[in-house]
Amino acid sequence: MIQLNFLIVAVMIMFLSCSKNDNTIQDPSPPEGYNMLLIGNSFFKPYANNLEVLALDAGIENHNATIVFRGGANGQPINLWNDLESNEHKEIKAVLDQGDVELFGMTSGHDYENPDDRIEGHRAWIEYALRNNPDISVFIAIPTVDYPSEWDVFVQEHGYNSIQEFYGYFVNEMVHHEMVDRLRIEFPSTNIFTIPTGWAAINLAQMQQHDLLSDDITMSGPKATSIFTDYKGHQGQIVIETGTLLWLNSIYNVDLSTNTYETGFNTDLHEIAKQIMDSHDPNYKQ
Repeated sequence: MIQLNFLIVAVMIMFLSCSKNDNTIQDPSPPEGYNMLLIGNSFFKPYANNLEVLALDAGIENHNATIVFRGGANGQPINLWNDLESNEHKEIKAVLDQGDVELFGMTSGHDYENPDDRIEGHRAWIEYALRNNPDISVFIAIPTVDYPSEWDVFVQEHGYNSIQEFYGYFVNEMVHHEMVDRLRIEFPSTNIFTIPTGWAAINLAQMQQHDLLSDDITMSGPKATSIFTDYKGHQGQIVIETGTLLWLNSIYNVDLSTNTYETGFNTDLHEIAKQIMDSHDPNYKQ
C-alpha cells in the first residue's frame, strides 16, 4: 500500500512538472490586428508607416491601416476637420463611413490660438466616427517638442529646469488632464488612450549628449545616422524605430523585453522604449 501511494505521488509530480514546463515554453499567440485609420503630420506619419513593418515582424495578422497625411498644422485634427473641401477631409470621412474602423489615431495638435478648447477637432472627429463605428477606440499620439536646438532657451523662458520636465508637464497636464480627461467625459463609452511618442526623441537626444548610445549618431544630420534631420526636429531613423516600438507595445501589447525585431541599431532601442512605456501613466494606456 505504501509503495502504491508513493507511485501515485511520483506520477502526479511528473505530470505537474511536465505541465509547468509546457506552459513556460508556449508563447502566447500574437494579437489580432486592427483595422486602423491614422491621421496626422510629419511628426506622426513615420510611426504609422513603420508600424506595419513591426506588426508583420511580430506575427500580428490582419493589421491594416489607412494613413491620411498633411504637413505641419494642416495635419492637426482641427484643421483636417475644418478644411471641408480638402481631399484629406473627404478621405477620412469616406473611411469612417464604411463602418469597420476599430482604432482611430490622431495627433495631440490643436488650435493654439484657442487654448480654451484644445479638443475641438478631436471631439468633432470622434463624434463623426461613432456614427458608423460605435465600438471604435481612439488614441492620441503625443509628439516631441520641436526646434531641439532651442530647447535650452525654451525651458528657461518658461520656467522649467529641463526639456524632460517640460515634456512631462505637457504630457500629463496639457494632454492627459486638459484633453483626454475632457474627451472621456464627453465620450464615456469610448476607449481613449495616449502614446507618448515624443519621449523617444527626447531620451535619445539626452543619451547622445552623454555619449550613451552604442551607435555613431549625431544630433542633427542624415536620417540614417542622426537624432534629428533638420532645424524643425524631424525624426532620424533611430527615433522612428524607438517611437514605433512604443506604438507596437501600446496598441498591440507586444512585450518589448522578448520582441526580436531588428531595429538596425546596436543601441538597445527595445529597452529604451520599454522604460518609456513602463513610466507612462497606466490610466492613459489602452
